[in-house]
Amino acid sequence: MAAPLMAERLLSALRAEGLTVVEVGAWRTRNRNHKGPWGPVNGVMIHHTATSGTVRTVEICRDGYADLPGPLCHGVIAKDGQVYMVGGGRANHAGLGDPDVLRAVISETSLPTDDEATADGNAHFYGFEAENLGDGEDPWPDVQLEAIERVSAAVCRAHGWTAFSVIGHLEWQPGKVDPLGFGMDAMRARVADRLGDTAPPIPLPRPCLPVVDLPLLVAAARTDPGRPGNPVSYPGVRTVEIALVDEGLLELRYVDGHFGRVTLAAYSRWQERLGHRGRRPGQPADGIPGAASLLALGARHGFDVGG
Repeated sequence: MAAPLMAERLLSALRAEGLTVVEVGAWRTRNRNHKGPWGPVNGVMIHHTATSGTVRTVEICRDGYADLPGPLCHGVIAKDGQVYMVGGGRANHAGLGDPDVLRAVISETSLPTDDEATADGNAHFYGFEAENLGDGEDPWPDVQLEAIERVSAAVCRAHGWTAFSVIGHLEWQPGKVDPLGFGMDAMRARVADRLGDTAPPIPLPRPCLPVVDLPLLVAAARTDPGRPGNPVSYPGVRTVEIALVDEGLLELRYVDGHFGRVTLAAYSRWQERLGHRGRRPGQPADGIPGAASLLALGARHGFDVGG
């Protein structure tokens, strides 16, 4: 538990770790401090931006959206490893998360499963957004992963924290999937190695879980609603339907393996719960599964995603 680093101290820590840092406008005084406390700080949170293009990404993270004003983080980690500073205080990045996770970060112990959203993460975490589409396919260049490692180590070193103080958004808030495309356990091990600490333990491999094939599921979602009766074009639909029942989005009587209109509507509500929208402005989610939404559902309800 500590007071937040002043801007010059944070810059010095990042540059001392070998990072190229770009200062974006008056970032030192760009914050959301009028909306709540900034500090005491307890850790570093890593996100992906779900955007492409460094210029556009930095602008979004600095300015935010109409319903979520910026800054949306403290720094943006670009594909080339450069770090763009956009915020110098409380930022809209973490939202509400699990108080048990916060307690684990404070005590620097292994993280519990996040299943609550009642603690104010914006008050307690530095936030860094890494430029990536977050679709499970956009690559993570080695130079960018190294920059994430260096950023995390720099803040931890400045505060005297260990790698246990570095978490992903998906470990903080239920339903979040970011950062998608690399493991936070492995990243913490890298940070620990850079700090010269004992690496946090990497959990044992999970037991074999059922696998839902994404392309087959998408095909079912596109074709089943228009077919007469309740044909089962892909048995894995049933696994998804059971998960939607557990989320309170689908009635049990509709679990039949047929990705019909009712299941399509239930899945669209799951997408909207994650903040997903239609392909055009103003459109609702369409209910056709995508990698991010299906991975999030599988992580919460015990199945893997293949295809």
